[in-house]
Amino acid sequence: MKTIKVGLVGWGTVGSGVLKILKANGSLISRRLGAKLEVVRVADLDLDTPRSVKLPASRLTRDALSVARDPQVDILVELIGGLDPAEEIILAALKAGKAVVTANKAVLAVRGRRIFAAAARAGRPVFFEASVGGAIPVIKGLREGLAANRISSILGIVNGTTNYILSRMTSEGISLAEALEEAQKLGYAEPDPSLDLAGKDSAHKLVILASLAFGDWLEPRGILLEGIERISSEDILYTGELGYVIKLLAIAKASPGGLELRVHPTLLPRNHLLASVSGVLNAVYLEGDFSGPSMFYGRGAGAGPAASAVVADLMEAGQALNTGAGTGPGRLPSPQKLDRLPVGDIRCRHYLRVQAPDRPGVLARIASILADHDIGIASVIQRGRRKKGAVPVILMTHQAPEREMAAALRKIARVAAVKERPFRLRVED
Repeated sequence: MKTIKVGLVGWGTVGSGVLKILKANGSLISRRLGAKLEVVRVADLDLDTPRSVKLPASRLTRDALSVARDPQVDILVELIGGLDPAEEIILAALKAGKAVVTANKAVLAVRGRRIFAAAARAGRPVFFEASVGGAIPVIKGLREGLAANRISSILGIVNGTTNYILSRMTSEGISLAEALEEAQKLGYAEPDPSLDLAGKDSAHKLVILASLAFGDWLEPRGILLEGIERISSEDILYTGELGYVIKLLAIAKASPGGLELRVHPTLLPRNHLLASVSGVLNAVYLEGDFSGPSMFYGRGAGAGPAASAVVADLMEAGQALNTGAGTGPGRLPSPQKLDRLPVGDIRCRHYLRVQAPDRPGVLARIASILADHDIGIASVIQRGRRKKGAVPVILMTHQAPEREMAAALRKIARVAAVKERPFRLRVED
C-alpha cells in the first residue's frame, strides 16, 4: 500500500487531535483511502509540553518552513492560525509542489486571493473544510453538493463562543459577563474573547462561505459588522416576549442591488430552524434556487470536530495524489460579477431600546424622528412606570434602509431626555 507523507505545522489542540485520529482510526482510513497517511514531520514552537500522542524526536522541529519545503512531505497541514507566518508557510508548501490542508479562516479570508492564485500556478490543491463549522461539511456541501444551484442566501451561526453565551443568557437569564465567565471556565472562550464577541471570527468565516456560494474570492473589508457586547439580559427578556431569539448571525444575500454581507446579533422568530441551535453548536442555513432550503448542523469547535474535518481533507488530498485525479479545490471559484450592495442600502426591520423618562412628549419626539426618515413603527412597549429616572421604551419598526436608521439613531441619541445611546437589533423573519 502506498504511503502518503504528511507534514504538520502546529501541534496544539487541533494538531494533537489530528494525530489522535490517525492513530485511532489509521487502519480504517487506509482501507477507505487505499493508501496510508503517515505524519513524518511536525513543527511547533513548543516541543516540550507533553502530548497524548508521542512522536520520535527526529520528526520534530521548531522550523515550520523546513517542513513546508521538505521534499519527503506530500501534504502540508497548517494549523497555527493567524496571518503571519501562516501565509508564508502555505505559499512555500505550494511552491514546493505540495497539497495544503488548513483550518485557518483568518488567512483565507484576508489573503485567500493570493493563496488560491499561488495554488493555481502550482497546480496543487488547498483544502479548508475545518475553517468553517468544525466537523460540519458545509464547505464540501457548497463546493460539491449544491454546485448546480444559484445560492440566494446564507444565514450562519458559525461561532460557538457567542452562541454559548447567548444561549445561556436566554435559558438562565444571566448577564453577558456571567455567561462569558462560564464559557471561559469551560474552555469555550479564549482569555481574550474580543475576536469572538466583536463578530470578527464570524466575518472571516462569512467571507469563505460567500466566496464559495457567489463566486470570486471576497474580502472582509466592507462587511457590516457588529458584536454582541451591548446585549443585556433585559434585551433577551423583551425580545423573548415578542417571540424572538437573539443569535449572532453571519449573513450573505444576493439581492437585485448586489450582494449584502453582514455579521451582527439578529432577532430570529422562535420557529426558525436556527433559533433552536444552542450552546456551542454551529449551523448554516442555505437557500438554493433548485435545492430549496438546506441546513448543516453540528459541533463547530473543539479538538475532535476540527481534527475530524482536517483528516477528511487529508484523505481527499491523499485521494487526488493517490489516483492523480485532478487537483481538487486549488483555484478560485468562477466569478458571477455580483457587485457588493452598499451597507447603507441594506434593508431590515429593527428592534430599538431607548432609555427615556416616563413623561409626555418623549415617545412622540422619538416617533417624529423615525417618521422624518420614513421609518414606520410596528409596535411599542414601555416597560414600567416611574416618576423619576428612565425606563426602557421598546420599539419594533417596519423595514428601513440601514442609512436612514443610522441617521435616525444619531438624532434620537441627541434628544435631551434620552439617557444613553439607543440600542438596536436587526430582524430576520
